[in-house]
Amino acid sequence: MSASKSRATNTFLRSERKSLFRFLGVYTLLVMLLIGLVGYFYYQSQEKLAFSAYRIKLMEYATVQAKRLHYLHDHFPERSTYPRDDRFASAIYDLEYVKIFSTLHEPHINLEEEIYRVGDRIQFVKILDNYYLGAKYLVIEVPEDTEWFAATLRTIEGYGLGALLFLMLIGLYLARLFVRPMRHSILLLDQFIKDTTHELNTPLSAILANIESIDPKGISETNARRLGRINVAARTVSTLYEDLKFATLEQEKETEDTVLDMEVLVRSRLEFFEILMLSKKLTLETDIAPATLTADRRLIERVVDNLLSNAVKYNRRGGTIRVHLAPGRLEVADTGIGIAPDVLPDIFERYTRFNESEGGFGIGLSIVKRIVDHYGMEIEVISREGKGTVFVLSF
Repeated sequence: MSASKSRATNTFLRSERKSLFRFLGVYTLLVMLLIGLVGYFYYQSQEKLAFSAYRIKLMEYATVQAKRLHYLHDHFPERSTYPRDDRFASAIYDLEYVKIFSTLHEPHINLEEEIYRVGDRIQFVKILDNYYLGAKYLVIEVPEDTEWFAATLRTIEGYGLGALLFLMLIGLYLARLFVRPMRHSILLLDQFIKDTTHELNTPLSAILANIESIDPKGISETNARRLGRINVAARTVSTLYEDLKFATLEQEKETEDTVLDMEVLVRSRLEFFEILMLSKKLTLETDIAPATLTADRRLIERVVDNLLSNAVKYNRRGGTIRVHLAPGRLEVADTGIGIAPDVLPDIFERYTRFNESEGGFGIGLSIVKRIVDHYGMEIEVISREGKGTVFVLSF
């Protein structure tokens, strides 16, 4: 992979990871829901099988107990001891659901159901054809053997985990297929920007040099206004070119940190943007105090230029720009369109723009964030849509 492709991949790794995680998050949720449903239906089927086995066994017990009741009924009162069995407990109830006799461990019964679970017991209800001892209902109770339950859980966990791992591998493969076109598009866009940057250098340098060589006093007022508009356009393109050059050609260049006089630097950049402010009839309010910062001048100029450029670009015509500099703090505020709340969390992502009608490639603030992070500084954005935006740089 070429160096430019490597830089592009690293730059967009966060966005790619976000898309990947979002896709995998939704996919995992759906997979777990599917596995959960399959596991639930499997558990239901195993429970039915277990109850079927219990029904056969308890029907046999009920038949045995009914014969004993019949015998006791025929020999009452000579024999009056209720028949018991070590294999099960039982109870008899009359037609009105009144208990006649019981050895049940669980007193809560449901004579409307044939077989059911009560606590850790299984109860089976048999309707007697003959009212032996006045009984209409015979209830048989046995402890529930939970081995089937444990075996079912082991099966669900084992196969469920295997299915989850298998489906997650498929999901990861699909996710990579999903983000591959985005990565390819990003690489193409970065290469396009790099090629465009190379092509811009010569004509832009020539335009700026010729503008500076023209004496406005020697031309008519109409031509002077035209020259002013050309100068505004050239400086706008120059700011964009510097961002493109940094993003594609100079971002890996070694830094040369020196003690910077921030007052001088900020004033010089304000002078550069003065003609752009005049073109939009912007009012500049400054509160600049002496301050220093140890950093690479090239990088800090990119930060200041981008903050000022955005303040001009996204301001309303006739608006105001406020610049406040104090030791360890730089604020750039505007009275422009503001930033929508849904865009605000992502404004430092590359290619993110405040809106679709203003701005360039959307790389300026990503450069600012990268430089700020490099020096361990902090930047805060305070914005209200339709009211304006304030960028606060703490250094």
